[in-house]
Amino acid sequence: MSSDSSVIRPLVDRTVPTEAATLDGFAAATSGPGVALRQLEPLTELTVQTRNTSYRIVVSHEADIVIQGGTFFPDPTRAHVEGSSVGGNLLKIGWIGVGLRMEIVADGRRIVTTAVRSIVRRDDTAPVRPH
Repeated sequence: MSSDSSVIRPLVDRTVPTEAATLDGFAAATSGPGVALRQLEPLTELTVQTRNTSYRIVVSHEADIVIQGGTFFPDPTRAHVEGSSVGGNLLKIGWIGVGLRMEIVADGRRIVTTAVRSIVRRDDTAPVRPH
């Protein structure tokens, strides 16, 4: 095979897992600041800021929520937070974590957000702290 400069080569070797793609890396990524939705009282209101969007979330029951914000949720929408991930197959169920992506199911669609930058309870002025 001749050397051809028009061949497209990946910028990242996807055969080598990133730290977060390992079980230990995922455990470390999900041990930071965040909130377990099942531990919140119904009607608890959160503002979740991701890299691209600010979401208003009202907890209804466990991981069931009403969410508003961004392109996918311009109006208040009933949804379910599956959990948080680093963007792969591992998911921390019912959890919203800083540095992780929220995975939300609404109207039969799965939405994966950009990484969460902050979580603030409406009745609080401070970000949510780890448990």
